[in-house]
Formats: sequence, C-alpha cells, structure tokens
Amino acid sequence: MNSISSDIDPSDFREVCGRYATGVTVVTVLDREGRPFGVTANSFTSVSLDPPLVQFSLDRGASVFPVFEATDAFAINVLARDQQILSSHFSKTSDGFDAVPHAAWTSGCPILDGCLANIECTKYAVYDGGDHVIILGRVRRLACTTGEPLLFYRGAYGEFS
Repeated sequence: MNSISSDIDPSDFREVCGRYATGVTVVTVLDREGRPFGVTANSFTSVSLDPPLVQFSLDRGASVFPVFEATDAFAINVLARDQQILSSHFSKTSDGFDAVPHAAWTSGCPILDGCLANIECTKYAVYDGGDHVIILGRVRRLACTTGEPLLFYRGAYGEFS
C-alpha cells in the first residue's frame, strides 16, 4: 500500500486517514419535539474567527441525520480523556440522555458535563460532502476548562504520553 492511485480502495483510505490523530466530540441536538440526541464525531474543526464558525461532518446514513437536517441549532461537546464511555455510548445510540449529566443553554441542546469545551451553535450553512454533509455552525456561546483530551488514532482511543 505504498502507491498512489486514482482508484482509491475505501479500506486503504480509512487506514491512511486514521494516521491523523483527532480529538473526540459529541454533537448534540434537539428534535422538533424537544427530545435530545447526540452523535460521536471526530470530524470537527474551527473554520473562521470572524464570524466565529466551526464545522463537523455527519454521515447521511446516520440515524440522527434527519434530526440534524431539520434543526437550526446544535452543540459541540469536546470530550475529556476520562469521557471515553460517552464517546462509545453516542457512537452506538443517539438517545439515552437519562444517565448522562448535562445542562441546557439558550438553544436547549444538551451541554454535556465534564467536557473540555462546549460550543453552542446555530446552523450557518450545509455543504455536500459525498456520503456525508458538512455542517457549519455560527458560535453563539462557549465555555472551556483545563484537562487532557480524549484522542482517537488508528481506530483506537489514545492519550498523550
């Protein structure tokens, strides 16, 4: 697998992209009935300082895709090293907030307790990203604390050494 090809095998692409270490977030949202949902995402980044914009990518096949498509607000929760259980939980199911300590800010989207950072957004733009959509959010409120991040590398959780 040391060659460059115009016909990219999806498993090779995943392996190559897995060489990029990322942080882990849980992106939360409310549906039209006010029920909370969340999804684990490591495809998060800042985009602009003026206006303050962030983005994440969401699989079109995700069970929560219709909820994100219909909403105007969401929250990014940047997970701390000791929050791997939250990452695992929201990678398997998009609901189940009863046992997840959280608050609500202006939009009502769940703001998870104990995170390194929380960012409340209104939807700014949505772009086609192949089998994903790229969702830009205008930052409306934010908070952060100190601590170590939960990291993801080559298909596994990791930490600084």
